[in-house]
Parts: sequence; C-alpha cells; structure tokens
Amino acid sequence: MKIDIPEGKDAIEYVWGEMVPGIGPAASRLSLAVYTHTTLGLREFEAARLRIAQLNGCAFCLDWRTERDGDTVEDDFADSVAVWRTAGDFDERTRLAAEYAERYTLDHHGLDEEFWGRMSAHYTETEIVELSMCIGSWLAFGRLNRVLGLDTVCRLPRGSSPTSPTSNRE
Repeated sequence: MKIDIPEGKDAIEYVWGEMVPGIGPAASRLSLAVYTHTTLGLREFEAARLRIAQLNGCAFCLDWRTERDGDTVEDDFADSVAVWRTAGDFDERTRLAAEYAERYTLDHHGLDEEFWGRMSAHYTETEIVELSMCIGSWLAFGRLNRVLGLDTVCRLPRGSSPTSPTSNRE
C-alpha cells in the first residue's frame, strides 16, 4: 500500500472518507450511484465493468460480480470479456460494451464514426451517456485503488450497495 493508514483505521474509509473530505465522500457516492441507479442490462454493465477491471488490474474489481435481485453473470463471464471480439456467448450490446470500455481506456481518440454508428444502432443516446459515466467511474476509481495499493484491502461499506462480491474480503 502506498498510503500510510493510521493504526485501527479501515484503509478504504480512511482514504475515501477522511483524507480528502471535500472529494472522497462525493467520489464514493458517484461510485455507488453507478450500481444503484443504472438502467443498463446486467450483462452489458458487467462486460464494461470487467473489461475496465482487467485493464486496470484492480484485484477487488476483478473479483467483484454485480448482483441484481439474486442474479449474477455466469462464472466464466470474465474469461469471455477478456476475449470479447470472439466470445460466442455475447450479443451485440454486450460485445459493444466491452469494446467501448477497452477503447475508452486505451484509445479514446480512436473512437471513429464507424464505432459510433454501431453504438447508435444498439444503444440509445441516454444509454451511451450512462455507459460512458459508468466506464469513467470504474476507470478512475479502480485505477486509483490499484495505483495506491488499496485494491487488495478494498471493500464496500456494509449496506451501501445492492451488489455483493463473489468472495468475502472483510
């Protein structure tokens, strides 16, 4: 971990809540809002989220699976996300979500008219903006946690989100 955490303090609560009180709690609310208020389908949501996690290398994000009303993506879904171009079990929306997450992260200047034509054929403008905000949140906060070494101690506060991790890190 790159940040010194005072004895007896929870690393995530300290960094995200106490260290920068004017920014951290707001960032936390945005991060949680992405899960609480999304209108995107679970598969496209998770395809984009997991592709960002793979690119960021965030241990917690890689292990996390979003849950909605008891439903999660299948166990090997992350493997398919890693090979989104050829994943046989992806519909076009899911494939585009993974592609957009990757290109947003690695080559946002290369998002050309051909790409936007495909996106517009499968997503409404509102969904594109929502997906963009989700991707931006995951990219920024997953990378922050990874760079600072918080991803191995990361956890969400109890009762803060309708989602749950696949493994208990607490």
